[in-house]
Amino acid sequence: MEAGRRPRTAREKYGEELRIRRVAADMTQEALSGCVVCSPTLISHIEAGRRLPNPDDAKRIDNALATDGFFARWLEDLESKYADHFAVAAELERQATEIRQYGASLIPGLLQTDAYARAVFRAYSPNHRAEDLDRRVVNRMERARILGDPLNPVVWTLLDEAVLRRRVGGPHVIAEQLRKIVDMAEAGRLRVHVLPFGIGEHALMESMVSLMTFADAAPIAYVEGLCTGNLIDDPSLVNTCRSAYDLALSDAVSHTESLALVRAIAEEHEDGQH
Repeated sequence: MEAGRRPRTAREKYGEELRIRRVAADMTQEALSGCVVCSPTLISHIEAGRRLPNPDDAKRIDNALATDGFFARWLEDLESKYADHFAVAAELERQATEIRQYGASLIPGLLQTDAYARAVFRAYSPNHRAEDLDRRVVNRMERARILGDPLNPVVWTLLDEAVLRRRVGGPHVIAEQLRKIVDMAEAGRLRVHVLPFGIGEHALMESMVSLMTFADAAPIAYVEGLCTGNLIDDPSLVNTCRSAYDLALSDAVSHTESLALVRAIAEEHEDGQH
């Protein structure tokens, strides 16, 4: 794999195969879109790995290209458990050798406990169904399986003090969450640094960010807002994100001091529930 390119996702491989089969059938994107009854732009997005067809469109692609259900069957394996704006980032997360993440307002998803994740999902889905909430929590817990390997990925976590102070789920839930972070760090699975209120402004105030490094591909950055996410692979922008992370890290307290602070705040939360 070329060092200047990030890893290909399953969506991109799907799109590449579609392009190969379409060209082999001597069809243009416009001609295929006519058979699928969609816009040529959608075919372009699918071939670029930015979108997936819906099941009916995949069947029509198979009919148009005489691929005997190939694309419809493959689609079943690609349907993501995550929101569209995060699906590609979640796939790349599993391939990363190093992840540097910053939590501006909540604990990053990879580190969340079941109860903390449930409280987060409940907060922005007030009219949720119990089964939908359970499914989202299970999906988030499954993401954390990549941390089961004692070596990869290497994980750095930078947290704003506000994340530690906010009583997501109540005092017991947040205390349990903070103790999980301390336990992971003391086990050598996590590097933690806290940006205390006292430092004032810092370079990552405007956004959360996750920086991913790969063994044989270019690094990427992922930033997220409400119902949106942006995967950044432009080298200059990735470098800008990394520089911002390094600047914020230089303002944080040491790993040892950070763990002491996380532990102390966990105790404060537990004392507060009485």
